[in-house]
Amino acid sequence: MKRLLAAVAAAIISGASFGAPAEAQSARVSAVPGWEAVGRLNISGRNMCTGSLIAPNLVLTAAHCLYNPQTGQAVNPRTIKFEAGLNGRRAKAERQVVKAVIHPGYRHRWSDRSEPGSDIAVLRLNKPISASEVRPFALAAAPLPGDSVDVLSYSMQTSTRPARERGCTILSSRSETLITSCKVDYGASGSPVLQIVPGQAPRLVSVISAKAQMGRRPVSLATSLDGSLWALMRRAG
Repeated sequence: MKRLLAAVAAAIISGASFGAPAEAQSARVSAVPGWEAVGRLNISGRNMCTGSLIAPNLVLTAAHCLYNPQTGQAVNPRTIKFEAGLNGRRAKAERQVVKAVIHPGYRHRWSDRSEPGSDIAVLRLNKPISASEVRPFALAAAPLPGDSVDVLSYSMQTSTRPARERGCTILSSRSETLITSCKVDYGASGSPVLQIVPGQAPRLVSVISAKAQMGRRPVSLATSLDGSLWALMRRAG
């Protein structure tokens, strides 16, 4: 794993401030059934990440989103708002975060003892979002190299409407870290990596952690969802 990541120059992609909306993106996203489970995480009113509803009261995102990108200090979870299905000025549902549970293997600021594969966190909302408003994504096993996936994300360029990166590929899988051909931008941390089969609901299989370069090729690093996710969900409540 360390040899693999040595060839990849990565950049954490949380902490984007809110940018201008991108009007053209929503039509592509609306073709994804249940896309409204993706939402913007408004962090302390200044920074943003992307998150996904995985239970009526639980949101999955990247662990590093819970740290101030300038100071490295932990963010108070109660300063985070989840805006599910934000598409322009309105969201399908808005909730405050009241608790955050971070993967026990995550260490802020990557080091020899910390790998992207632990960069996930589960957030508990102040009250559940009903299925009549937004249905949570179903979870599935990690994709295999060569599998096709989509990414839905809010970013610096698309801060009020999610963008869809369609038909990118899992290039490599090592331990809990995936390298994908998906191109992502600042603010996309925590974005869902989805496997989409026509006629079926999308399945959430991974979470975007960082954008990176493999040689001259832009790639992204993602965290696969192993058994530890269920433990995080139980702890989050």
